[in-house]
Amino acid sequence: MAAYGQVFFSATLAVGVMIAYASYLPRKSDLVNSAFITVFANSSFDFLAGLAVFSVLAARVNNAASARRSGSIFRLTCRRRKTMNRKKFRDYQPHQLMILPPALDEWLPEDHPVHFISQVVDQFDLSAVYNDYTERRGQPPYEPRMMVKVWVYAYMRGIRSSRRLERALYEDVGFRVLAANQQPDHWTLSNFRRRHHEALARLFVQSVRLAQEAGLVKLRHVAVDGTKLKAYASKHSAMSYGRMKEEERRLTEEIRRYLEEVEANDRAEDDEHGSDSGWRLPPELATAEKRLKAIQAAKARLEQRARAEAEAKEAAREAEAAKKGRRSRRKQAPSDPLPADKDQINFTDPESRILRSADKAFIQGYNAQLAVDAETHVIVAADLTNQAADAPHLLGQLQQVEVNTGCHPRELSADAGYYSDANLQALEERGVEAFIPPDKIRHTEWRQRQPPRGRMPKHMTARDRMRRKLRTVRGRRRYKLRQCSVEPVIGHLKEAMGLRQLLLRGLSKARFEWLFSCTAFNLMKLWRHHALARRMEAIATS
Repeated sequence: MAAYGQVFFSATLAVGVMIAYASYLPRKSDLVNSAFITVFANSSFDFLAGLAVFSVLAARVNNAASARRSGSIFRLTCRRRKTMNRKKFRDYQPHQLMILPPALDEWLPEDHPVHFISQVVDQFDLSAVYNDYTERRGQPPYEPRMMVKVWVYAYMRGIRSSRRLERALYEDVGFRVLAANQQPDHWTLSNFRRRHHEALARLFVQSVRLAQEAGLVKLRHVAVDGTKLKAYASKHSAMSYGRMKEEERRLTEEIRRYLEEVEANDRAEDDEHGSDSGWRLPPELATAEKRLKAIQAAKARLEQRARAEAEAKEAAREAEAAKKGRRSRRKQAPSDPLPADKDQINFTDPESRILRSADKAFIQGYNAQLAVDAETHVIVAADLTNQAADAPHLLGQLQQVEVNTGCHPRELSADAGYYSDANLQALEERGVEAFIPPDKIRHTEWRQRQPPRGRMPKHMTARDRMRRKLRTVRGRRRYKLRQCSVEPVIGHLKEAMGLRQLLLRGLSKARFEWLFSCTAFNLMKLWRHHALARRMEAIATS
């Protein structure tokens, strides 16, 4: 009986071990099932032998499970130790889909200039742009307000190329936020700028008035200056009027000689060309004819310019005589005034001129003018012409300041290029105190000059009075405002915003580029003013 009890106990223990590890070791279930089959398949005579086999198999299963469990615990312990020694990083899943679509405004911080530009452009009057779209057929164009926002931000970032802007609309987050994740191609961007350049140029006045509403237009002192900008044309593509006459005679003679040769060799060419008629002009003659037509058209433009300049001089002389109360007689000028032989015109951009830049180099370009509030560095007037001299632009800048702001400045400073007795008299009549040196003086020499002593001598000319005024302590202090106001603004426009060469041809489009750059500069000043006001308010409340 003891033997039977021991065997029964062993069998019961084996079955318990099998049931306990069956769920933990699913791969061993086939082995356990085979043991059951062995036990119940044998006869009662082999019952004890089957139970013994079952006990041996169950013991092996138990040993294997114990070894596996101890190995798993060891590996888990090693893995935890490695994880504890490793730095934990933030989750990074670049291909993870978002459950909710992101808001574009949340892609950039709240104080980013993109949000400010979007709000300001929404206040602009763009009726001139919208009224230009009258055609109802075709695909709907891009929203003009979005296009203006994108171009304003592009000019602020120094991007004036439509291809660079198209690339930024894909790669730059700021542009994608402004464009609401739309990507117009470069042709669409360039065509929008070219089509609406006159309306976009008028946004400069709105930027000045926004700055005035924000309190950034003081007009205590206004500094005027100019800079030469390269046109989108080479100076080597220009030709003087005298050279045009020589080239016209040479090309006319060359064409006549070609025609005589063609007429003399007509029959020989017919035999040579066969079915070809032989009437086609040779490449040399075709090129000569095209060049002759281009030169004749340029000559006509130069002659028209000479007539316009003659009429303008005569009108100015009559106006000057009427101002002095005298009657002007019209000079006996030739009926058709001709330009001088040295007068030039450019074939690529006929409205540009050969100008002398600040570094004494001659460039093909335009003369850009601007007036800056010396206290806030806001541009209150701007213009671009093809006239080389600066003095004729002074009164125009002053009138533009009065139109844009509704009032005239107290003081005005400019360099020696703007000096003339007529300009001083006009400023005095308007109640504007002028600080314009009659002579060009280097900065080092101007700083070393000693202030005058004693009373002002009588019977001094306007030129001498201005020289003496700028030598005084007050005159030097007021004139110094020009050096730290308008000159840094020009430097920012040409260096930070990349406006050293224009990308559009023609006076009207070149003027748009200059005014639109000034608009972007004023908006940048407005954004900095509002950002500073918010920071000061946050400091005051904290």
